[in-house]
Amino acid sequence: MASSEVDQKFLGRLARAVEPNNVLLSSMLYKILGLSITLAEQTVKARKQRKLDTTRETQSLELYFHIIWLSREGLIMLEQYVLPMVGDYVELKVLAYKLRASFYHIFVLFHNKPAVSAMGVSDSTVIPDIPPIPRLDKGKGVDRGDSIPETARSSLQPTHPLEGGPVGPVGPVGPPPGFGPQPPVPAAAFLLPSADYRLTAHQCFKDAVELADGMLWGSHSLRLSVRTEYAAFLYECLHDQEGSRKLAKETIAGVYDASEGMDDDMFNDACDLVTVLGKMMKRGLGSSNTLRTRGASPATQGTSQADSVATAVPAAGMENPI
Repeated sequence: MASSEVDQKFLGRLARAVEPNNVLLSSMLYKILGLSITLAEQTVKARKQRKLDTTRETQSLELYFHIIWLSREGLIMLEQYVLPMVGDYVELKVLAYKLRASFYHIFVLFHNKPAVSAMGVSDSTVIPDIPPIPRLDKGKGVDRGDSIPETARSSLQPTHPLEGGPVGPVGPVGPPPGFGPQPPVPAAAFLLPSADYRLTAHQCFKDAVELADGMLWGSHSLRLSVRTEYAAFLYECLHDQEGSRKLAKETIAGVYDASEGMDDDMFNDACDLVTVLGKMMKRGLGSSNTLRTRGASPATQGTSQADSVATAVPAAGMENPI
């Protein structure tokens, strides 16, 4: 999420490759690389906590702020300086589109309204109240914060029963319009507007997948990285478990059908991503590779899906899973 190790390798490699022709683009890629490494560490830490309780722990609140700020800054650099200059760089263009989807993926996980993940902060979470600082009286004037005693009130008394009385209906009157109780504001709203980012993130992933499929071969590690995070987004944010498993299965099938060669480094990355995709094919399934549905007996659960999973996962001992 935000950037995998594969993405970070390509960021460093492409930043070095474009430096002779475009120093500005190269410097931005290096900045995004450093930002993405820090962001990856922060998101892993947040995942281990499972839920950011920003109402009780200052560390959780700071971690939440840091993740949103890093993602926002990364997206700004990407959209303003990288995407307009990708030009005919094939791998860089795919990577840029993928990173844009990754930043929106983080917005959905941690800052979406309504919250769609346990890691997200609830809509009602606000920054803890800060106690007011007491005002010091240095003897240079009347402390306006103190209540005025009854003896210090005006000595003028109304001569008419209605003089000085309330104007309008008698009884408790509410505050003027616009000064009443305001709805709670999310804690990080000062960094990023609170909104539903799912539609934007989903479209960004679709664009990245379409670009990767059209420009890269089936076993290219960057193409696998795009599809791997898209499968995670479908599962975690859209709760489309079947769609996530189907995408993982199709991606593995595309790897087996690819005939293009690759170097050792890309081969090892592809192996790791295929392993992750194989696990994603089984997410949401029981121990017998059947759907976890309430009220369904083992005999009626999806056996056909279990068969497809069994045939798609590489058998143990295969020398070349790609």
